[in-house]
Amino acid sequence: RAAHPLRGLGARLVKGASRWMRDNVETLSAGEFHVKFRGELNAGNWRRFGNDLFEACANHERSVLLVIDELPVFLSRLLGDADGARRTEVFLSWLRSAFQALEGGSPVAVLSGSIGFAPLVERLGIPDRINHLAPFEVKPWDRGISVACFRRLAASNGLHAAEGVAGAVHDALGLGVPHFVQSFFARLQDVSNDMPGGAPVTEADVEEVYRTGLLGPSGHSDLMHYESRLREALDDDTYNVAMEILAEAAVEGVFSTGARRILERLHIGKAEPAPERVEQALGVLVHDGYLQPAPSGHRFAFRLLKDWWEARFRGRHVPLADRGPGVGGSGAR
Repeated sequence: RAAHPLRGLGARLVKGASRWMRDNVETLSAGEFHVKFRGELNAGNWRRFGNDLFEACANHERSVLLVIDELPVFLSRLLGDADGARRTEVFLSWLRSAFQALEGGSPVAVLSGSIGFAPLVERLGIPDRINHLAPFEVKPWDRGISVACFRRLAASNGLHAAEGVAGAVHDALGLGVPHFVQSFFARLQDVSNDMPGGAPVTEADVEEVYRTGLLGPSGHSDLMHYESRLREALDDDTYNVAMEILAEAAVEGVFSTGARRILERLHIGKAEPAPERVEQALGVLVHDGYLQPAPSGHRFAFRLLKDWWEARFRGRHVPLADRGPGVGGSGAR
């Protein structure tokens, strides 16, 4: 808003807003405004809006950092529309040309997302549309940073914790994912508040909170994000393959090379050749941090996620080694 000159829709809204609303508006729905605004953009003016925005940012007296979050989710949803693949390519081609026209100056752009950008454009066969971007992976914290964060939180919030608690939190999670380190702390603080006499929380409390809190019903919504973002990133058939891979890795402890060959045979006859579909699903799972390569195949990198997936499909998943072409699936779909 600070950078963009008032023109068109913006000028009409700002200059006449008070008088127009007083005279014409009895109730105002944010949803209705959203639909009308999208309608104007969808009429073919989105390039002009975008070019005007970038130009205004470039000419602003201060440098601009332009962050576009969840762009891969937007593109995945766009792919679901009619003529989605072509529209996605048109949008990415425009975005690349708009950024390159301003190369070396403001705005500096950061495109971020909770699902992988590279696997999406590779699936569409247009990886060159993002070759102007420098990839940057935000990795989980190591044990030292996780422990330091927990101790800082404890000191700042008056949590009395036994010596080994901070390390036990990281070890329970398996990875220092910042959100879950902080969520773990908040749950332990609730436990501490219920303790009589200011007794310290212990490693036994860490295990109990992990089992009944993070893995329990109250922690379900946080972990469901890991499944919902796969639905955003993948088509239905590849999503089903990814769920088979995750169920196998969780229940059996590894998605082995032998299991991979069986899964490929099970999916022969699908719209896309089975090896390519399994490779695509596995590539996304590795790229987005679900699994990591291991000597015997692929394993979960994040213990909490592995335990959650295992609890969901234990007793429902038939190991791939026990199946053959035409035999029913794991229930992981």
